[in-house]
Amino acid sequence: MRGMKHVGKARQAALKLILLSLAAVIGLFILAVVGATLATLVTIGSPFLLGLWIIFAGFTLYFFRDPDARVPEGPGLVLSPAHGKVDIIDEVTEERFMGGPCRRISIFLSVISVHVQNAPVSGKLAFYKYTTGKFLSALKTESAEHNENALMGIVADGGGGTKIGVRLIAGVLARRIVPFVNEGEELIRGQRISLIQFGSRTDLYLPLTAAVKVKLGDKVKGGETVMATLEAISQIPAAA
Repeated sequence: MRGMKHVGKARQAALKLILLSLAAVIGLFILAVVGATLATLVTIGSPFLLGLWIIFAGFTLYFFRDPDARVPEGPGLVLSPAHGKVDIIDEVTEERFMGGPCRRISIFLSVISVHVQNAPVSGKLAFYKYTTGKFLSALKTESAEHNENALMGIVADGGGGTKIGVRLIAGVLARRIVPFVNEGEELIRGQRISLIQFGSRTDLYLPLTAAVKVKLGDKVKGGETVMATLEAISQIPAAA
């Protein structure tokens, strides 16, 4: 009877291998069917996919357009740092660079606005601070306080140490602020200074003595629209 102890184990091993090989064949067949189905779907849907890609590529090129600013000449001009719509003109306290109460003009950038920013005045970039935060809708005024943002502080040419601040504010879609300039760099009025990707907001901080030249609802262009005048600043060279 000792010879009967392991009867059938060899056949069990054979059956196990047969079942495993059958599973492998079925698996390959399923993969082939799925692959053929996907290939058919891609072939049928390729015109749609190509059209969708063309639309995406066209929108991306349009969004990242970077027109040359027609920088106006004149003494004491403060130009718009961004393209968009003026929706806030008020007085705020900005301690980090402006050092206290100042005038704020806030510009909302829609998803179809040019998103390259420009230097509002010529001068030295004396301050730069990037702060992480939330991504509230840029339509909300509180986004300036809570959202991810970068504050640029410029000491304007012309004497007197006049300070001009520009705050770049990320929004729901805008998740990246790309500065083009570094702290300590000399800026020329109208030159490109940064890029905010997709909808966002840009705040311009001015001394309380500045004469504001825009009103709520005005559409402004970065490096072109005169936002205010500063009598204390002499003739400022513009970007070529």
